[in-house]
Amino acid sequence: MLEQMKAKAKEMLANGQVSRVLGWRADDFPTMPSPTFFTTADSLDSLVYDKFASANLSKHLINAGDGVTLVFLKPCDVFSYNQLVKENQINPENCHIMEVDCDGNVAVDDLEEAGLLERCRVCDKAEDGDRFAAVAEIEALDEDARYAFWQAQLGRCIRCNACRNVCAACHCKKCVFDNDKYDANQKANASSFEEQMFHIIRAYHVAGRCTDCGECSRVCPQKIPLHLLNRKFIKDINEFFGEYQAGADMTSLGPLTDFDIDGDKGVGL
Repeated sequence: MLEQMKAKAKEMLANGQVSRVLGWRADDFPTMPSPTFFTTADSLDSLVYDKFASANLSKHLINAGDGVTLVFLKPCDVFSYNQLVKENQINPENCHIMEVDCDGNVAVDDLEEAGLLERCRVCDKAEDGDRFAAVAEIEALDEDARYAFWQAQLGRCIRCNACRNVCAACHCKKCVFDNDKYDANQKANASSFEEQMFHIIRAYHVAGRCTDCGECSRVCPQKIPLHLLNRKFIKDINEFFGEYQAGADMTSLGPLTDFDIDGDKGVGL
């Protein structure tokens, strides 16, 4: 597949169909290929696509520049792409999508201990594809135990902002947490309130728009299972308004943004 990807990309660059190619580049660490814009045929020699090419490339299209960009998307990445089009962050006329097959991505912290990413283990194509099982386990805990669980998880946060920066649903030009007029831009947590506020506000911000791509958890250096917060919202939305997959298409309104005067669809605000 990789050679076909390279050949197609080089052909489209050569004949002027696209101005650039967005894919994964072999980096210093072979298990961590980097999202990269390729603009020449020679540069495409470093294009890679393997089980380690886990980065969701969709968000990088926001700042791709003028002209058409050829982008390689895994099936689950297409949801994020569609959602960004729906939110007018990407002009589909400036994108040429090449969807690539995926058998699951591998997370590697230790080269001797490799395993599928959590999102791949619960993918619809996986045998144990119940992505809400872990959420249900936390819901079954009593209030004190749930608080203790999240306090232990969020207490490890170092406010590096990796989760926000990688999230396709976080595309505000100016984030409230970067406002230097208030203490909200403080990077280190001075209290447990701050660490909870950052992640809970972010989860509310992407509610109904999160495609469950799992990038937030994948890039977290502290290994906080941030995807579980988002999945809790997805689970509740499904139960309140019917099953909904953000980014399943480019046109439909989400359940938290759809208005119905009778109040029997969406939030009815």
